[in-house]
Parts: sequence; C-alpha cells; structure tokens
Amino acid sequence: MGNKQTTFTDEQFESYQDCTFFTRKEILRLHGRYRELAPHLVPLDYTNDPDIKLPLTLLISMPELKENPFRDRIVQTFSEDGQGNLSFNDFVDMFSALCESSSRELKTIYAFKIYDFNRDNFICKEDMEKTINKLTKGELTPEEVTLVCDKAIEEADLDGDSKLSFADFENMISKAPDFLRLAQIPGLVYVLMVQEAVS
Repeated sequence: MGNKQTTFTDEQFESYQDCTFFTRKEILRLHGRYRELAPHLVPLDYTNDPDIKLPLTLLISMPELKENPFRDRIVQTFSEDGQGNLSFNDFVDMFSALCESSSRELKTIYAFKIYDFNRDNFICKEDMEKTINKLTKGELTPEEVTLVCDKAIEEADLDGDSKLSFADFENMISKAPDFLRLAQIPGLVYVLMVQEAVS
C-alpha cells in the first residue's frame, strides 16, 4: 500500500499562494475538502491541471455552506460558468475571499455580487427582497419586507436612483464596523441593514 499524496507543481503552489491568503499546507487541505466531495472525480495528481468541475448540488452540501441561506448564490458567484459548477481554482478563490485573512475590500466586492441576484451590477429592491426573505426564512410579512427594503434604500442610496450601486453598498458597509467579521457569512451583512432599518 503506497502513500497516496496530492501532487501540485511548485509553479501551481506559487500561483495559489500569490493569488490567495493560503499556505501550501492550507492549499493541500482545501484540495482534500474538494476531493472529499467527489473522490471518484477529483484526482490526487493535479500537475496536469485536470478540467474537473464539481456541481452546485455537491458543493452546497458542505458543512461550511449547508446552513447558509445564501449557499447557492455564494457558489454561483465564484463559479466561472455562473451556474455553480466549481473547478478547484474556483473553490480556492471562494474560500480565500471569505476567509478571515481576506481584506475588507475583497469581502465587500463578493458580498455585493452575492446579493446582486439578477446580476445587473446593482442591488435593486427585488434583490433586497430576496435577501431579506432568505435571512428571515420567510417569517416577515410582505409589508414588513417592503418596509425594510424601502428603509435600506432610503438610507444607503446616495444618488437617488432607488437601487444600490457598488459605491452605495461600499459606503453602507463602511459604516458597519463588524463587517469584516460577519462577511465570512455573507447573509449577516444584511442583518446589520435590517437592524438599522427597523430601529
């Protein structure tokens, strides 16, 4: 019985380390997590850059995402194809952007993308309604959801176009001191907005 170990080239390791917040050991751990999801698909040897993508259904079953109401959107946001199929590179990017070491700016960029359900580069009222409904698990009445969304837009919309641009969102986040800690779980950014809106 040989010792089977994940293999990457030095160049691959250097590339991952240059583009992420991870050490070689952490990259190997991430590969182990990725491989656990589909050991029959994901090879140990990555020296030839295999073209493997795991489907959304497998990825959202991970303990790290399983309970997150935004699990589908998180995975779709980081998938190159936009459908939620992640290559190992996408998988590493996702964990890097949402890890504790990630910068406030990077977390803000990805939080915005996650909440932009219709992918029009704005967070409109419909995006906010979906977000609030996911966060509250549908426990608010439609009137309460509308009230929260209207209040959030009123507070955060700097240019008066009734939707949040990235600049509006970034400004709102700058007023949330807990954002860095909470952005590891993207749904919690909106908890801050909801708390402000109802108080």
